[in-house]
Amino acid sequence: MANDRHYLGGQWLSGEGNRLQVDNPATEAIVAEFNLASESQLLSAVKLAKQAQKAWAKLASYERAAYLHKLADQLVKEAAKIGAVLAAESGKSLADAEAEVIYGAEITRYHAEWSRKIEGEVIPSDSPNEQLLLMREPIGVAVCLIPFNYPIYTLLRKLAPALITGNTVIIRPSNHTPCSALALAESVEAAGLPNAVIQIAVMDHAVCEALCRQPEVGIISLTGSVEAGRQVLDYSKTNITKVSLELGGKTPAIVADDADLKAAATAIINSKTTNCGQLCTAVERVYVQSSVYPQMVTLLRQAMEGRSFANRAEHPEAMGPLISQEAQTRTHALVQAAIQAGAICEVGGYLPEGSGYFYPPTLLTHVNHSMQVVKEETFAPVLCVMPYQDLEAALELANDHQYGLSSVLFTNRYKDVMRVATSIEAGELYINRTPADPYQGFHAGWKKSGLGGDDGKHGMLEFTQTRMVALNFA
Repeated sequence: MANDRHYLGGQWLSGEGNRLQVDNPATEAIVAEFNLASESQLLSAVKLAKQAQKAWAKLASYERAAYLHKLADQLVKEAAKIGAVLAAESGKSLADAEAEVIYGAEITRYHAEWSRKIEGEVIPSDSPNEQLLLMREPIGVAVCLIPFNYPIYTLLRKLAPALITGNTVIIRPSNHTPCSALALAESVEAAGLPNAVIQIAVMDHAVCEALCRQPEVGIISLTGSVEAGRQVLDYSKTNITKVSLELGGKTPAIVADDADLKAAATAIINSKTTNCGQLCTAVERVYVQSSVYPQMVTLLRQAMEGRSFANRAEHPEAMGPLISQEAQTRTHALVQAAIQAGAICEVGGYLPEGSGYFYPPTLLTHVNHSMQVVKEETFAPVLCVMPYQDLEAALELANDHQYGLSSVLFTNRYKDVMRVATSIEAGELYINRTPADPYQGFHAGWKKSGLGGDDGKHGMLEFTQTRMVALNFA
């Protein structure tokens, strides 16, 4: 690992908390071990961040952008080094891990380019000789809680918009993948950002709670589970802290009878097996028009049978592991419960022998919405397929869910596209393709998929607050 210390206040500090071991999920070998940061260290970090934010916000926005471009340059320069650390702790291939760093550098540049485009508004007043000015201002200190599945990209998709709008940031990476965040901190230091503008520390849940409940914290941005979102909402009650929550999803894919079935099957299986299904927008349930349902099931089965799983350090073309034994056990329990309730396992559905937290690509048919495997986000390579009679029935099934992050429609009928586009209960709809989170868009969910969102102009504005000035010039 690149560093076993935390980056706090512009210094590298050894942790004062409990011991953490980080393993490689493909081999179960320990790749890092170090002490977590303590509560006192994080409370000191909050105060330093608050002090640093005042000077950071006073910089001209183009000056903040210059720092972000320096950081992006450094990330590209160190992409191989950071990628190697990420691959070791996540089970990704080296090429995928390095590509994630490069992609993170690109979203950093994207937000840097907003520096001269963050605008307020001039609003007519009801009073004569008066104008209303609506200004955009930074919130202050942002705490960003990062998941394990894309830890470098998600870190930067929160960090960059927070910084360009004038906030300072404290990053808490996942305890499954903390090492890559600390490796990234070396690039932060090399880029020469002012002390305490960015701080990165690994901590346990109790310390994270203490951090989030501090009055100096202006916004908590989380990508994680629904339960993690509930915890953050509880933390926010102490000081009525703003939250931005991306809480995962259960992406439905509707496949119409006029779709290119082979292309749809390939796209769906690629979505479901990328990063072993550990992607919040991965397709999880497929609704296929009944007349082409048998053909589509055959294509999905064949595509899944063609995907192998292995240690990607040795077989980079294969699907990698789940992040932990707990995830592996939970996945298998969901699959077995569905089978016991009447589902048919077309392929997969077993616990592999040997080391590593692997789970095979698994296809389930004869499922229904009463099953937990359909109700809950699997975050694993498990796909559920169901037939439908007409588009109204497909929409009813797709919308009959607690989540509403992303959705997919395969059809060439423009009227059906518009029907779904105006009726689907999700923050995103992809036509004849699977989700890819374009960073100039807005990644935001409905229902239990969250509050607020990431990416684009609107994701950037999550890190601002408004001030209205009534200017009387009579």
